[in-house]
Amino acid sequence: MAFEFGALEVAAGVSLPELPVSSVGSKPGLTGLKPGLPRETPCEVPGADSPINPRVATEGTQPGKSTTNPDEPWNPGATPEDDYPREECGVFGVWAPGEDVSRLAYFGLYALQHRGQESAGIATSDGSKILVFKDMGLVSQVFSDRDLATLTGHIAVGHVRYATAGASSWRNAQPTLGPTAFGTLALAHNGNLVNARELAARVGVAAAGRAGSLGASGECGETRDSGMAPRENETTGKRTTIPQDSTSDTMLLTKIIGAISHHVAAARGGAGSLGASGDCGETRDSGMAPRENETTGTKTTVPQDSASEVKLLGVMRRVLPQLDGAYSLTFMDETTLYAARDPHGIRPLVLGRLAAGEAGSAGAAGGWVVASETAALDIVGAAFVREIEPGELLAINENGVHSERFAPARPAGCVFEYVYLARPDTQISGRSIISARREMGAALAREDREMGAVLADIVMATPDSGTPAAIGYAEESGIPFVQGLVKNAYVGRTFIQPTQTMRQMGIRLKLNPVRSVIEGKRLVVIDDSIVRGNTQRAVVRMLREAGAREVHIRISSPPVLWPCFYGIDFATREELIATELGVSEICRSLGADSLAYLRFEAMVTATGQPEGALCTACFSGRYPTGIPQGAAVQGAEP
Repeated sequence: MAFEFGALEVAAGVSLPELPVSSVGSKPGLTGLKPGLPRETPCEVPGADSPINPRVATEGTQPGKSTTNPDEPWNPGATPEDDYPREECGVFGVWAPGEDVSRLAYFGLYALQHRGQESAGIATSDGSKILVFKDMGLVSQVFSDRDLATLTGHIAVGHVRYATAGASSWRNAQPTLGPTAFGTLALAHNGNLVNARELAARVGVAAAGRAGSLGASGECGETRDSGMAPRENETTGKRTTIPQDSTSDTMLLTKIIGAISHHVAAARGGAGSLGASGDCGETRDSGMAPRENETTGTKTTVPQDSASEVKLLGVMRRVLPQLDGAYSLTFMDETTLYAARDPHGIRPLVLGRLAAGEAGSAGAAGGWVVASETAALDIVGAAFVREIEPGELLAINENGVHSERFAPARPAGCVFEYVYLARPDTQISGRSIISARREMGAALAREDREMGAVLADIVMATPDSGTPAAIGYAEESGIPFVQGLVKNAYVGRTFIQPTQTMRQMGIRLKLNPVRSVIEGKRLVVIDDSIVRGNTQRAVVRMLREAGAREVHIRISSPPVLWPCFYGIDFATREELIATELGVSEICRSLGADSLAYLRFEAMVTATGQPEGALCTACFSGRYPTGIPQGAAVQGAEP
């Protein structure tokens, strides 16, 4: 049985008028659709050359026109795995005396695995030294029980990574480790800095991508996470030393913090300044020269004076206001766990409380947890306390939680967290992500109903990211939702891996159509976004080969028209299909019967946040911060 909704039934091949170009709001660059006007684009539209959203024309072309042939695959050198927006990173921190913090961090990173599948790492401290273990691969591949058992202490910082700044290599795995004037710093970062090189130049630190000494900053050359020379661990076979020639902005930030700490120490006349030579002498597991503790007479790596954490707070008060871009940080020294979030709060960061015995440890005293998403708190049994505010710095130790503001809050949370990046079972700013995505799908159905644009038999999703929106679309439209594509759970989110992998099998390794469900049917296929179009093209081809009668693509977000400089891996406009092809051309390139995007206003409404509290740069061209030097983006608004 076919399901029709809306007053107008549109048969295959019947054209609808294209949407006139319109703008939403008073600022240029923000684009959308006029309410009530058609937004569906059949592929065969005679003379249709206007995109569903206005965009800046490239040189030698007109808006909606393209020198790219829509009949040819977009970016044919890329694989379907390259097509979706690749997530940036996930961070996790825990302060919990009496708990097995390395295992808590392990479970927390497991919960955040969707945010990065390239590398994983955990650093711990017992109050006197910091140990770190990290490697390439999934959390389950990097850590064994034996590895976790060696990571002792009551403080831990963890990280999962996908490379958005710096090369894809083991050297750039996090947490990064570096010396400061007041102890050792282990740092995990979610986001991207847009002024890292400028700041590095100001403090005399070698910029990312260039090996070099920090001069007066105290670079030690090689920091040893386990006291071993650079070789494979004889027990695990895994590399456990951390070379300091990383190319990531996180390692650069670690060096900047170290450099400024010595300026602060010198200005205060405090111990620990390395002088101009930057010679650290003998390095140990914390990267600092061993010396006697003045109180106990025992050898430690950090003088245990009561003001050490205050001194590092003083350093961060100087560093954080100078950073531009997106950063949600968890970091630690030997005695204190810290967290900080940029003044715009572009990337999420939350605080949770771990009650005594909550994680199953006998006599556990409880503690505090910091994580990228609330779902990670759920996994480790921590109660959600609150979001860490934009522009806030936290310090957590035996004295409790110290909070201070280093900059005024100017909220601009990433809207793509709601569209795609965050787990469906996470909440951001009080809004359930799965509810937001279902509402985006329902809004798509309402927009289709306004047009009367679709006669279909079933609604299905490109799993798993398109599923909540597809359910919302089905509930609103009355068209039944079915599972038309089966995902191989053991492949994982293959797009998030480094490029040029599994080229021959591509999307078929990840998804397989259910012929008995889709054969002879008219399909509405929901996906969350189109970046390059390679995945959607492969899906349409597979569905047609499985006997689909019609394939109508619906996208639960507007066209992605602008690059992201804040931790999502589409850094140039040339990578984005919507900047070169109009909607009808994209539809033809995908091989679909029709294509429609969600209106900009409907996406914003679904988040439950005012537009002014969101970063919508990838859709609107309006950036909440400056953009990196050399990243000329015509028409963008910093």
